[in-house]
Amino acid sequence: MQTQLSQPTPPQQADDRHRHGWTNRLVHDKRSLILIVALVAVAGLSSVAILPRMEDPVLIKRAALIVTRLPGADASRVEALVTEKLEDRLREIEEIKEMRSQSRSGVSSISIELLDQVAESEIVWAKIRSKIEDSLPELPAQASRPEFDDLEVRAYARILSVVWDLETPVDYAVLRRSAKRLQDALQGMSGTESVDRFGDPGEEILVQVDPQRAAAMNLSAAEIAAQLKRFDAKDAAGQMRGAGLDLSLEVGNQFDDLSDVGRADVRAADGRFVRLDQIADISLATPQPMPRLGWHRERPAISLGVLIRPETRIDLWSLAADRVVDDFRGELPAGISICRVMDQSGYVSARLESLLANLAMGGVAVCAVILCLMGWRSAIVVASALPLTMLTVLFGMHLLKIPVHQMSVTGLIIALGLLIDNAIVVADEIQVEMLHGLSPGDAVAKTVRKLAIPLLGSTLTTALAFAPIVLMPGPAGEFVGSIAVSVIMAIFASLFYSLTVIAAFAALFIRVHDRDRKPRGWVGFLQNGVSPSWVIGGYRHVLRWLISHPRAAIAAAMVLPLAGFGVAPMLAEQFFPPADRDQFHIEVELATGGSIADTQRVAKLVDEVLADEAIQQIDWYFGESAPTFYYNVLANRKGTPNFGQAIIRVSDGVSVNEMIRRLQVALDAKVPEARVLVRQLEQGPPFNAPVEVRIFGPDLLKLRELGEQVRAVLASGPDVTHTMSLLSETLPKVRLQVDSQSASLAGLSPTQIADQVQASFDGELAGAVIQETEELPVRVRVEDRSRTAMSGVRSLELSATAEGAARMLPLRAVADWSLEPETGVIVRLDRRRMDEVSAFLTAGTLPATALADFRKRFEASGFELPHGYELAYGGEASKRDDAVGNLMASVGLLMVMMVATLVLSFGSFRLAAIIGLVGLLSIGLGLGSLWIFGFPFGFMAIIGTMGLIGIAINDSIVVLATLQEEHGRTPVGVESIVQTVVNCSRHVIATTLTTVAGFLPLIWSGGGFWPPLAIAIAGGVIGATLLALVFVPSAYRLVYCVSCCDASEAKAGLGAVGSGEDAAIEFAGAH
Repeated sequence: MQTQLSQPTPPQQADDRHRHGWTNRLVHDKRSLILIVALVAVAGLSSVAILPRMEDPVLIKRAALIVTRLPGADASRVEALVTEKLEDRLREIEEIKEMRSQSRSGVSSISIELLDQVAESEIVWAKIRSKIEDSLPELPAQASRPEFDDLEVRAYARILSVVWDLETPVDYAVLRRSAKRLQDALQGMSGTESVDRFGDPGEEILVQVDPQRAAAMNLSAAEIAAQLKRFDAKDAAGQMRGAGLDLSLEVGNQFDDLSDVGRADVRAADGRFVRLDQIADISLATPQPMPRLGWHRERPAISLGVLIRPETRIDLWSLAADRVVDDFRGELPAGISICRVMDQSGYVSARLESLLANLAMGGVAVCAVILCLMGWRSAIVVASALPLTMLTVLFGMHLLKIPVHQMSVTGLIIALGLLIDNAIVVADEIQVEMLHGLSPGDAVAKTVRKLAIPLLGSTLTTALAFAPIVLMPGPAGEFVGSIAVSVIMAIFASLFYSLTVIAAFAALFIRVHDRDRKPRGWVGFLQNGVSPSWVIGGYRHVLRWLISHPRAAIAAAMVLPLAGFGVAPMLAEQFFPPADRDQFHIEVELATGGSIADTQRVAKLVDEVLADEAIQQIDWYFGESAPTFYYNVLANRKGTPNFGQAIIRVSDGVSVNEMIRRLQVALDAKVPEARVLVRQLEQGPPFNAPVEVRIFGPDLLKLRELGEQVRAVLASGPDVTHTMSLLSETLPKVRLQVDSQSASLAGLSPTQIADQVQASFDGELAGAVIQETEELPVRVRVEDRSRTAMSGVRSLELSATAEGAARMLPLRAVADWSLEPETGVIVRLDRRRMDEVSAFLTAGTLPATALADFRKRFEASGFELPHGYELAYGGEASKRDDAVGNLMASVGLLMVMMVATLVLSFGSFRLAAIIGLVGLLSIGLGLGSLWIFGFPFGFMAIIGTMGLIGIAINDSIVVLATLQEEHGRTPVGVESIVQTVVNCSRHVIATTLTTVAGFLPLIWSGGGFWPPLAIAIAGGVIGATLLALVFVPSAYRLVYCVSCCDASEAKAGLGAVGSGEDAAIEFAGAH
């Protein structure tokens, strides 16, 4: 390549070309340049085609639910016999972060949350399943097998409802079969992970025993169930092995259909046999009362939630799902339709289109800034870094398996203004060197030699500033981590391309003779950008005065940062802002013991209020949580007939927050008998209630009393809509007091009486019928008219065996009954009894504000905890503290690495301290920007402030490196420093404006999620420009230029220079 130069190559330039041969090759070998660009384009565009697309990042499943049933046991017995046994085993798992249990009448529910540091949750879940198996021998014989369910934290890709449209009463058998067939069709699609049913009441073979006819044969429901269970032989009978053939043996006495159950022979106490259908009514029925139900626009419906694999492109899968559903509609019976409850593909497309539009707007704004400041040739050169870097980041996302979602795309938007900085500095420096007479190749070599280390240092410090976000464990880290990954990949790709491809583009494309002619008017603007001489002259005059008075300049530069720190205590705290979406949800909860029919009645009242609003669709789910239609709305309610949840979709252009506030007031007035919560969708890790106060202690009555006191203070808050104390629940209970003497004479024990009563009323499973691929249980119990009134309880016939003779006698002969209250639930957190008092707030109210108000009123109330009781806070405050703690966990080590980078780059502790001070002051600038624009100091603002530290010091590093390169440690005059700063000013101002321009789309997008981050960075960068152009040169002069100090300061300064800097490594002087 040297032979192409018209003049002999000086030794120094030949040495430079040898050391920077790769960059010079790109300058002289256009084919290599084209190949690199083509390779980047192919890698990036192919990645775009195969990257999965989703709305939000996928979070690791760190929550699970263990449900164990113990029929007939009250909450205290469930706690002692089931909950404690399981908790004793589970506490051996060290990866468990939190273990929360609720012991209710007949059921134990334990929710588990793993440590944030757990990355492979399936391994821990396997250990937990093993511990559950180990606990089985310790559980009561009547207890069910614990049901383990790890909770999915992904939203369903699509939720469909199979709806009963006829006016006749719903036939759930027909509706269920249609839903199951559609479920099978969707499950068979490529990319589908699982399909779950919601609002499905289930089916069973119900054997309703006539008490009188059964008593005539001295049979109870429990005895009939035991005989049927023995008759239904589904166990293998072994295998016959012959010389040439092996045959399996099977007993044919099985329940294959409904008629088989009716033909089963039941043996009476006197030895007679009777067919079951002669003493019982046998039918295929839904369980009564129905455990769960669903509505679609007040029509009975069964919903299907479809979960797709994370690596699947949701847009392509959605098109295939449309075809499957359209084909299936033709197979539906008359009067049944398929309706769409939620389609995540639409939200994904809308979100990504908005973000990509912001990305395009940011790119145009950045290019416009470069055009105005540097001219069209430089603008083309610098702007070429955008597609090159973006395509490289997309390829990196493919390698790291990061999907395209709102966080990864936003990372690209944030990087938009940052990745251009290196290109601006390199292109501007090459143009300056060419103006000084160097050939393009030599200008590239000198620029790379001069800027490689400063740009590497600034890139490293920016990456280290974003690194805590990448390293943050837990749900919050998984949620926002891809933002930082995209930014870090972008800035390193930008550094590489700026020192290679962009440098070659600049050498090939920029023409210095255009500037030498100094054209005027539009031609001059297009070629050289805006550079009015009167502005430059005035700027030079102001800069000269400031650097002549460095102490005053430093004090002036610190005014805004210190003011930002001053207003920081006035910023409201926030975790994540609410989601900006056309959906919200309503939760209805009746008093404990309420039936599913009562819940449906309340839901109809709610629908009457909603009818007056601009609402497109309402879908209700009773007895369980709604399908996960949004990633942080967890489906953690099961088997609760007094609970209902509705998914609400509003019309376009409606303010969701205003509607929520209006509806909450109206529903509180309309439905006073139930707790109705109109809840907005939140961002970030989920929590049950915004404000939670937890009281720990041993005594349930005392905990309930303390909880009511706390609840009274919470309820008096100005923005509190509802409060709830878990231990305030009480249940009416019928207590059967068995007369031990009468029971003994009848040959009955209290345990036998309890078993027979339970079998008669709740029913007892007695085999199963396999229908297609579903196993329908056979349930035996007394008929309904004997189960719904106390007279039926007292007249219930028991099977007694006094003196060896079987006979029937009524329950009232051996027991009396009374109605008593009992504790509805016993709550434990990490094996400690607890009462949790929750507060729900008006939409738009910051939980931190409400909690601060509560603490003030709580202290004023004079509340005191007794000895042995503790108080703690949960809700949003707990989640925020955990997330911020995880974010700050690695900050210390990364700060040390940042300091080391600066010291090694400058070879000076004092110069590194100047840059460190700029980073510290930039925090105040970010806080002040948030205060000016009225945004709270939330988690996104914290992330923006941390990123600001790395971004804000970049310009200061360039200015300080140039000063060190040109002046070293030699005391220089004011004019020399001013000239150096003026020479740096164009690319400093350009990088500032491009950074701000890159964030403008996020600021203009509105909402509460992205603007705090964008405002913190953009506002801080603007202020950091003043620090780079005023604070840094003034501080440099104070460090090295003794002429600006008084006599005593000069003596101290000389001593410092002579002693502290002798060992400094001056990177410019090394060349």
